[in-house]
Amino acid sequence: MKITYAFCTYNRSARLPALVAALRAQHFPAPAELLAIDNNSSDDTPAVLAALADAPGIPLRAVCEKAQGIVPARNRALQEALDSDILIFIDDDELPDPGLVAAVHHAITVEGARCVGGHIGVDYTPNARPVWMSDELQAFLGEVDYGRSAFWVTDDSHPLWSGNIAYDMSLFRDDPSLRFDLRYNRAGLGVGGGEDAMMFRELLRRGTPIRYRPDMSIRHLVDDWKLERRYFLRLHYAAGKRYGAHRLEHSGGHLLGMPPWLLRQLLDHAGRWLGMVAGARPGRLRQAMNVAHTLGMLNGYRVRTATSDPSRSGA
Repeated sequence: MKITYAFCTYNRSARLPALVAALRAQHFPAPAELLAIDNNSSDDTPAVLAALADAPGIPLRAVCEKAQGIVPARNRALQEALDSDILIFIDDDELPDPGLVAAVHHAITVEGARCVGGHIGVDYTPNARPVWMSDELQAFLGEVDYGRSAFWVTDDSHPLWSGNIAYDMSLFRDDPSLRFDLRYNRAGLGVGGGEDAMMFRELLRRGTPIRYRPDMSIRHLVDDWKLERRYFLRLHYAAGKRYGAHRLEHSGGHLLGMPPWLLRQLLDHAGRWLGMVAGARPGRLRQAMNVAHTLGMLNGYRVRTATSDPSRSGA
């Protein structure tokens, strides 16, 4: 049994010493390594990783993935860990709580899971939680809290994110085509992505045994720039655009090159938002996010149809 605990990193060298120290402080019930995928960082990440690799503790192996984006980086981690039995992912802006690796090991080797996800808490340190940040909005900062009991995940009502996920690596050895989808790539300081949601849905489709373990817990250290309302609007626009470009189905007629029902949806969302703004009613930001998501869907669908049918490129 071999465990690889991996993180993909880009220009966050200041966070790496604390992350690696926390990973090395975990109890590993089997031989283990830490794997760093440096996604072509332009800061001093390579030097920091080299120094951390020389420090005592569980071995740290660092590789550089030149192709920019989270999808090439995650797929490189899969490739580098093919000889491991368990691969655990964490992001470079997160810290694991004690007992995480032991929970993963038990879920896979004893309970029979082939994918395990866990609790993600939001940590605003050194900032304070904005007064406008509702519990609902925290989910868009990656929060995952499905209670204190472990359970089997059988549908997409309880999504699990790759910031805190583990896999039985036989999944990827047995099927070389099972990889993160490059269409949902996110590069640099871009927002959105969705590669983890698509992997989660694919594993569900295959009937993969997926386990939620609340004792597989991490803290997400939120960047300052994500504590602004415009971040949530950008996030939803990007998610909508990818949905419109890759998943939106429409077989009817078009108006201005777009599905009429989607245009009506945009007008409905925009009208509701304007009414909430005029009445200074709560929930204005959440409704604005709905508007941004629908705009993104329209744009993504328009680009897709224009590419597949050049005659619509002027629509």
